[in-house]
Amino acid sequence: MKLFSLLPLIIVSTLLMFSACSEHPPFSGDSFELVKQRGYGTLTVVYIPAEGFAYIDDRGKLTGVTIDIMEEFRDFLDVSMGLDITYEFVTADRFQQFYSDIKNSEGGVFGLGNVTITEARKLELRFSPPYLTNIAVLITNDSVSELSEMSEIGQQFAGMSGLAFEGTLHQDRIERLIANYIPGTPVEFAGSNTQILNMLSERDDLFAYIDIYNFWRAVERGKPLRQHAAGDLASERFGIIMPLNSDWQPVITDFFERGVGFRTSSVYRSILERHLGEELTEKLESAREAVIGD
Repeated sequence: MKLFSLLPLIIVSTLLMFSACSEHPPFSGDSFELVKQRGYGTLTVVYIPAEGFAYIDDRGKLTGVTIDIMEEFRDFLDVSMGLDITYEFVTADRFQQFYSDIKNSEGGVFGLGNVTITEARKLELRFSPPYLTNIAVLITNDSVSELSEMSEIGQQFAGMSGLAFEGTLHQDRIERLIANYIPGTPVEFAGSNTQILNMLSERDDLFAYIDIYNFWRAVERGKPLRQHAAGDLASERFGIIMPLNSDWQPVITDFFERGVGFRTSSVYRSILERHLGEELTEKLESAREAVIGD
């Protein structure tokens, strides 16, 4: 048979294979209904490495705030329901891909990436109750004088450019700040928090929003950065994410809300202090107390 006569068959076969692969969910895990019936199961936990939240310690162990919370959740399932849970941990590198993968996964899949809870995202994902109230801080190189109030930004940031982690809410914040205070200011983009911190450390013509724990760690390491407290935003809350088809949301909600609530417990406080330090923990907990209903 000649090659040209085989081409339609080859093309169709290739398209079918591509279609089958594209429909396969990125990750899957056991449903709560199945685990409840059997008494055991495996859940997939996808995490973005982040110092303090999901990282490998000096002993080579995966740990951090979100990892420890998931371990407490596993203990809760064992003690309160007699369920034996095994976690399969998977590392993710890029936020946008991580978000898309969790959205398109099936069953018992949990995503740990410090994802801000928003109404728009609730249409695509299931969220746990918030596990942290974040403070988004406006930062520059430390050679830039501190803003005493936002009305001064047009004068003090004149000639500077915004810098944003593309695809995150920090991009939205920078764009809103520019629209409200300094229209026409250009925006540059970075692909990670580390890149943002490095660029601001090396240049005095940029400003950016970043989560306070990233700023805090960078300053501890001697990065020449300045926080402009007048621009602090302390209303966003992070949640653990799950695909819309997950039946685990009511279960993890029960874990957070049972009794006096996990976030008011000494265990939760000790987790924060162990991985973030006492001073930063106090700042974050003060932010939580200032947010009504958190």
